[in-house]
Amino acid sequence: MSNIYTEIQKRILVLDGAMGTMLQEYKFTEEDFRGERFKEYPIPLQGNNDLLSITQPEAVKEVHKKYFAAGADIVETNTFSGTTIAMADYQMEDLVYELNYESAKIAKEAADEFTAKEPNKPRFVAGSIGPTNRTASMSPDVNDPGYRAVTFDELRIAYKQQTEALLDGGADLLLVETVFDTLNAKAALFAIEEVKEERQIDVPIMVSGTITDASGRTLSGQTAEAFLVSISHLPLLSVGFNCALGANLLQPHLEAIAPKTEFAISAHPNAGLPNAFGEYDETPEEMAQQIEEYLKKELINIIGGCCGTTPKHITAIAEVAAKYQPRKITV
Repeated sequence: MSNIYTEIQKRILVLDGAMGTMLQEYKFTEEDFRGERFKEYPIPLQGNNDLLSITQPEAVKEVHKKYFAAGADIVETNTFSGTTIAMADYQMEDLVYELNYESAKIAKEAADEFTAKEPNKPRFVAGSIGPTNRTASMSPDVNDPGYRAVTFDELRIAYKQQTEALLDGGADLLLVETVFDTLNAKAALFAIEEVKEERQIDVPIMVSGTITDASGRTLSGQTAEAFLVSISHLPLLSVGFNCALGANLLQPHLEAIAPKTEFAISAHPNAGLPNAFGEYDETPEEMAQQIEEYLKKELINIIGGCCGTTPKHITAIAEVAAKYQPRKITV
């Protein structure tokens, strides 16, 4: 059993920042995404970031190491779209096991390197399980509200394959993140429970939802409290929110759930809201200042960054997190 349960009692744990933001800095071309192996691939592959774990593994590992060096305790695997459902866009469904396995292996190698250097600050790998690009609760067709682009069972099967590969590759915990549809998340959680039962193992699980707009609801219509209630039947390590909002706009939703659960609370907000060009302008100092408000109120156990955040943001967040006590939990 990973000792993340021990560590989370001692201090606020720091999660990494954005993988996509960092990979963009490499300015990889179509050829870079393809590498030798996919040179003749029939469709464009640029933009398939998960594939870089196979074609540019050194770059992916370098990003993980930068986040660990910045102060992160946990990095996420480069597997946000690592399901057959999401990979169908690139006709790469048959690569899913390998993508997840390699991504977890790369992250684990980086984690082990840092843990060996600082045994008193063990580093962990969270297998990133994204929401897929389909929703089980809503119709994508405005003229046919009863239509669904995916079934619960299709999601469950896809998530089970992803879970098995992440664990085989060395992930210490699993992070079901950016949840916009709780039914999708339930399919992922159901699949994880299946794998745990079959393998007779226990794996820490983080769940992170996304509040999509000013109404304070997820895309499938749940408030923060309703989201919490609908996943509280499982033994989770943490529950929280990420993406869509900057740190200040996320705070009321964390305040809404923190007093109502015994799980740890996590947050990895964006670096503010995107500007007219879709870029994130919030500086590390500005973001850390807003996050400090969470910490003063003892709302948080795990803190990191989502879109637009870099190792500099994580350094600033880690520095401020070190000054505060984590929210009290009973694990």
